[in-house]
Amino acid sequence: MPKTWNIKIDNYFLAFPNCIIATAHVDSFPIDLPLEPNIREPNRKSATYRQIFDSLTTQPEKFFSRHSGIVLSANIVKSSKTSLELEVKEASEGGSDGIINGAHTVLAFEQAKNYKYDLTQARVKVTIHIGLTEESAKDIALASNTTTPVDSRSKVNARGDYKFLKQYLADLEQKEDRKFRIAYYQNQSGAPRNAQCNVTHLLKLLYCLDRNKYNPDGNKRVKHPAGISIPSNITDTERERLTALLPLLSQALWIEQRLYEIIQEHISNPRRKGVNDLASIDIRKTTLLPDSRYSFGFGAPTDLALPIIASYRVFLDQDYKWIIPFDQFAEDFLQQLWTNSFRKYLVSEKTAGNTVGTKISRNQEIWESLYISAQSYLNQHLMQMVNSSKSEESKVIQGTKGRVQAGKK
Repeated sequence: MPKTWNIKIDNYFLAFPNCIIATAHVDSFPIDLPLEPNIREPNRKSATYRQIFDSLTTQPEKFFSRHSGIVLSANIVKSSKTSLELEVKEASEGGSDGIINGAHTVLAFEQAKNYKYDLTQARVKVTIHIGLTEESAKDIALASNTTTPVDSRSKVNARGDYKFLKQYLADLEQKEDRKFRIAYYQNQSGAPRNAQCNVTHLLKLLYCLDRNKYNPDGNKRVKHPAGISIPSNITDTERERLTALLPLLSQALWIEQRLYEIIQEHISNPRRKGVNDLASIDIRKTTLLPDSRYSFGFGAPTDLALPIIASYRVFLDQDYKWIIPFDQFAEDFLQQLWTNSFRKYLVSEKTAGNTVGTKISRNQEIWESLYISAQSYLNQHLMQMVNSSKSEESKVIQGTKGRVQAGKK
């Protein structure tokens, strides 16, 4: 059932056939309007919020002239001289009604009321669009949020371009009985603040396994997915590419989590008590991964695992199928990478007084080194399989000869 909200007003006028502009009272303004059309949630720590709150509480009588106003969407609006009644469809009913722009402002209203500020003199301009489609509401939201820059991730999400990924993760949650906590837009409530839980990081994990786009043996200029940039617009071609890579997401997440577990084991048992010998590993912080059930007792660069994950693409064919079953080599290969190169790399950078940070995404040398290690490991593994197969074949032949000779006797 649609819900209704009442907004007390001084006056209003019809600005367009389906648009009303009104002067609304702040002290009675509804603070629980839905945020469906808005492309990000309000952040009380932001400069935008603080400026609005200060303006409202220091000189409420001047708030109307100093503030650009609030933009809303409603299914139906009933008007009188002193109030507007808004009928708002919920998202579950196919609606996209609520606050299009001005969530920080409404949050400031709520906080000022909680602190018992006198807002009786405060007024705010309210623009109400009536009967908008979801697509139209999102278009207005994207154009309206200009006070503070909106990140590209929020814009992509507002356009609905992450729907295919959200659906895949929802199916994966049911299939594998785990929960993903991913931030798709700015200030998203319920999503961890860790950068590793950002949707852009999830996409980077997939890009690292694209052995067709990043193939050092091919003629393409880009040999490794170092310095990955996430497109601000997911085209049909890009969606098709990502959809083909999605079945590899579980393995990419496993590699990242297993690497963090290995690092946790390493710093928990240091060679010298109380000394962390790994560059850019901060034992004063914690890290949460998108699907992990617990936090790790250290902070790490967001892209730390990317070059290791990228080396695994050596084990994929052109159809993104594992040449060797993943479970048969993944753990052993990761342990070899850690022991033979990656741990030494982090230790040497620490000894030299360097940090890896975002530089690891541009360090072609480490990406190339790990890729070569993967090629060597794969070749050795395939040779073992061939030799094992020849040995089994030889035993079969010898056994056949023995039976033939016994028959002749």
